Amino acid sequence: MQRIGDEVHLNGDEARGGATPNILRYVLIASLILAIFSMSAIWIGRALADRPSQGHPVTAEEHALGG
Repeated sequence: MQRIGDEVHLNGDEARGGATPNILRYVLIASLILAIFSMSAIWIGRALADRPSQGHPVTAEEHALGG
């Protein structure tokens, strides 16, 4: 803390009342990666589940015979 006349000048740690470790940055990055992974897994899973079935193709002869 430094006093210049009536003004009090504080550095960042003194103004916040403590140190600020960089753990928050890592928590935010990890949560962002987990959110992207989860949403991608849900999207891919739903796309595979809603895929139309792959039956055998109908030939022109079968179609003409009503089959």
